[in-house]
Amino acid sequence: MNWKKWSFLLALVFAMGVFLAACGGDTSSSGEGEDTGDDTEQSNGGEGDSGDSEEAAKADDQSLTVNIKTEPPSLHPGKATDTTSNAVLSQVFEGLTRMGPDGEPQKAMASDIEISDDKKTYTFTIRDGVTWSNGDPITAQTFADSWKWVLNPDSPDTDYAYQLYPIKGAEAAKTGEGSLDDVGITVKDEKTLVVELKNPTPYFLELTAFYTFYPVNQNVAEKNEDWAADAGEDYVSNGPFLLDKWEHKNQIVLKKNPDYWDAENVHLETITMEMVDDENTAKQMYDDGELDWIGSPLDSVPLAAIPQMKQEGSLNISPKAGTYYYSFNTEKEPFTNKNIRKAFALSLNRKAIVENITKGEQKPGMALVPTAIWEENKDGYFKDNNIEKAKEYLDKGLEELGLDELPTIKLSYNTSEAHGAIAQAAQDMWKENLGVDVELNNEEWNVYLDSMTEGNYQVGRMGWIADFLDPINFLEIFETVGGNNYTNWESDEYASLLEQARQEKDEAARKELLREAEQLFMDEMPLAPVYFYTNVYAHKDYVKDVTVGKLGTIQFKWGYIAEQ
Repeated sequence: MNWKKWSFLLALVFAMGVFLAACGGDTSSSGEGEDTGDDTEQSNGGEGDSGDSEEAAKADDQSLTVNIKTEPPSLHPGKATDTTSNAVLSQVFEGLTRMGPDGEPQKAMASDIEISDDKKTYTFTIRDGVTWSNGDPITAQTFADSWKWVLNPDSPDTDYAYQLYPIKGAEAAKTGEGSLDDVGITVKDEKTLVVELKNPTPYFLELTAFYTFYPVNQNVAEKNEDWAADAGEDYVSNGPFLLDKWEHKNQIVLKKNPDYWDAENVHLETITMEMVDDENTAKQMYDDGELDWIGSPLDSVPLAAIPQMKQEGSLNISPKAGTYYYSFNTEKEPFTNKNIRKAFALSLNRKAIVENITKGEQKPGMALVPTAIWEENKDGYFKDNNIEKAKEYLDKGLEELGLDELPTIKLSYNTSEAHGAIAQAAQDMWKENLGVDVELNNEEWNVYLDSMTEGNYQVGRMGWIADFLDPINFLEIFETVGGNNYTNWESDEYASLLEQARQEKDEAARKELLREAEQLFMDEMPLAPVYFYTNVYAHKDYVKDVTVGKLGTIQFKWGYIAEQ
């Protein structure tokens, strides 16, 4: 079908959806899918405020109900890699630091932090009297053991171990080329943890707020390796909330942790997290008062509702440091050929996608690193919807592969109204612009993640929400095959540039190295960036001081329900 006709019909469907929603009392909302990828999408802080500047009177009932859309893949901090899991983990656990309402890391489990003059040694002092939810003490040794567990080569499913690689000896330990005893993590005494870095890492205190750096009660974990599979006495945590109930694929319930060190500033007593996969059902629940929040970063607002909610003034849109993209499996033909990859990337009409489908003020993405981190990536590395150039790349790729035409290509995505609509648009664009037949493949999130991890795909929807506000967080994903690099692409030259950037102390020179790495990456095109994310959400007026930030993390610690 002609793209312009398709766009017109899609717009008509959405307009009818808004009309029908209004007739039924349903004013739907939303833009983004989970990236539950990471995506779900992967994530963290840089905050914005849902409340007012003046504190309102608090209601007697401090209960909040939200929708997290799907079952979290893992509630083990050392194994999690996605935003759905993070939405739960960041409430029930806490690291040495926590991202504050202003988007800056603040002291959390650490009461004091000293940084050496060369910026390579961090000394953390653990707060007095902090304990696990079962009463066990939390000490410097707790953090040392937890981090070294992630770095142990024998620890399973630790795809995010590379987040600890700024620590001296960490990467060598994880790859088996070094010893855990040589990692720069030293317990000076019960309350003092000394961490030595390979190189100055300006975002290290953001990392210590990230879930891979959360502590885990090793005594419990050693007795029960499946401690994180269910709520119960073995699910021991240290955050502002406790995992009270986990009805798999249905609901999670969090309760306030009375023993949390800062409990006096935690006002919510109960947070109920529903798992409603259908956006329209969730929107109806929101309209009926069954949900207090809808949209980013927990679930999605139905696409058809966005224009109406904008008009009503009930929709919140804020920047998010994330990139929505289509990953190419570079180990499967025809995407072993970079010219074929470029043809697919350049033939997408991103402007049409963000204006006619997502409608959440997302920006067309022609680069890997989003503009929320690098503003200069607004224009990117290639022209959007460059069909003429795309056809040139296609012809060159076909010649190199010895083909007259491409076979049917399979485009995979995880369940979401937005993902489905964007995939249908891409399908039509690739047919019209390149003459390629595209088959769509939709899978539930956990199944989809397995397919991507195992390489059982050709083109797959994915996205990345920053864990910390530095471009290397996007670039290092693709440094080596494995982990969150579903493209199976890697380059020695690319890895060398990133390593040089890590060692470079001059910020301008470091940025130049990272820009060079991104240029190399975009020339190889292991993925096709589509757009840069925004947070798109709505909440009831009585929901105050819940923070949503550039890094796609939601913080309930300071939230409360105001009197109505």
